[in-house]
Amino acid sequence: MTSAVAASGGSRLGWREISEDLRGALEGEFGGRVVATDGRSGGFSPGLASVLTFDDGRRTFVKAVNASRNTFSVDMIRAESRVLACLPAHVPAPRLRWTYDDGEWVALATDAVDGHNPGQPWTAEDLDRFLSAATTLAESLTPAPIDAPGIWADAEFSSWSRLASDPESARLAPWIRARMPTLAALDAHWPTATLGVSLMHGDFRADNVVLTPDGGFVVVDWPSVMTGPSWLDLLCALPSVGMHGGGEPGEVWARHPFARTTDADAVNTVLAGFAGMALGRSLQPVPPFLPTIREFQRIQGEVALRWLFLRIR
Repeated sequence: MTSAVAASGGSRLGWREISEDLRGALEGEFGGRVVATDGRSGGFSPGLASVLTFDDGRRTFVKAVNASRNTFSVDMIRAESRVLACLPAHVPAPRLRWTYDDGEWVALATDAVDGHNPGQPWTAEDLDRFLSAATTLAESLTPAPIDAPGIWADAEFSSWSRLASDPESARLAPWIRARMPTLAALDAHWPTATLGVSLMHGDFRADNVVLTPDGGFVVVDWPSVMTGPSWLDLLCALPSVGMHGGGEPGEVWARHPFARTTDADAVNTVLAGFAGMALGRSLQPVPPFLPTIREFQRIQGEVALRWLFLRIR
């Protein structure tokens, strides 16, 4: 499958663009002066996302944004701070070291993680490590170690009935509109297909996985956790793997043990629900400073539907 819009977007803030009060608070907390920055481009956020190096050689990763720039990103940093503060040590996530919130600016600091994201470009080794990471992550999150809302109750994932009557759906491709009755019929199965006791990362993609030099991995960006089946994170990751050249999603899925133990009808329901969520969001206005996110969501949803239609043709 050919490459598409990268899983990154937004006008990142630099260290000197965040507030002087926030910079002073962070340097005071860590007891050193920031002398170097290394920005991270993956993901969709218009805030600071950078590894900061202090004058004594210590390093930390910091996210920061203000409400006037993007209120959604502010909410996401607050949510991620709450999740990271509660995750047990055995979960492969970065350790939370500091938070900041003055009502306008919010920030969090975690351990800096060395390594690389898989899929830049995809190699056979990176794909194997990504699939293995999905297994290990699911094991570490089953049963859910913290409370989180159930994905089965999220109406955004059973939205085809609503999209069918939404005038904006005329912007969807004709081959999608022609199958909307079939997709809408799957909405009713979402609550039962997605019951589960695992904690889901909720945004498990290659740009949120760091493969470390020691052969391990760390999963970053944790504001979207939900409770559901252990296999759902990987299933929803594979459309983005496919759209960025990692292989046909169905073929990659078939390689993983989850494919041999997961009910086929549940897989179909989740693919429909995930695609409806992604395509529904793609029809919304483009948020400030995030010019590529709607196109990314559109292509991701279309890849998921092509996979689904191969399964149910």
